Amino acid sequence: MKLLIGIPAYNEEQMIGNVIGSIPIKIKGFEKVDILVVDDGSTDGTKHIAQTKSAIVLSHIINRGLGGALKTIFTYALQNHYDVLVTFDADGQHLGEDLVKLVQPIIGGKKDVVIGTRWKYRAKFPFSRYLVNQYANFITWFLFGIYSTDSQSGLRAFDIDAIQKIQITSDGMEVSSEFFKEIKTHKLRLGEVSISPIYTDYSKRKGQRLDNAPEVLFRLL
Repeated sequence: MKLLIGIPAYNEEQMIGNVIGSIPIKIKGFEKVDILVVDDGSTDGTKHIAQTKSAIVLSHIINRGLGGALKTIFTYALQNHYDVLVTFDADGQHLGEDLVKLVQPIIGGKKDVVIGTRWKYRAKFPFSRYLVNQYANFITWFLFGIYSTDSQSGLRAFDIDAIQKIQITSDGMEVSSEFFKEIKTHKLRLGEVSISPIYTDYSKRKGQRLDNAPEVLFRLL
């Protein structure tokens, strides 16, 4: 089996090298593990650092947004016939060992999509992030009829069926909720695995925030 780990990255020169280095390249059940960084129009050294770490690097000429970067990742996984795709944040929030846990239900053929949930077992988190996440979980359920304890998690795993069927259209942060529309539409088997997020001042400046929640909701509607 072939595994692709896709990392959307925009101006992440501070962390991208450490993030790539933290990812295990030998995982039981996979003969081949590749790391793909989509440099989403960065103006810093993200692309160069990723290349020095032996990652596959694709670059957008302009900043398209999280959804745009994820579309490129899915297209690459599909065109290069990967059996499993994992999306992994570039801000240092995820542990490499959690990635190994994430793919187990897919290797075992039990799930098509697995979400790494930060809240299921009361992991330590900034309260503002908790509020944003609960709001997003409700909106995702209200709009698409499918519930997740962590709809905005960037750590996700997809089997080949999901890679082939999911067709995301969003370019922005709303893509995280759109995944669940696709899961529901295509009747994909959804699972969750508890993960241990790493929150630093740097990672807390990234991702969903209270001040951009209304814009994300508007785009979803």
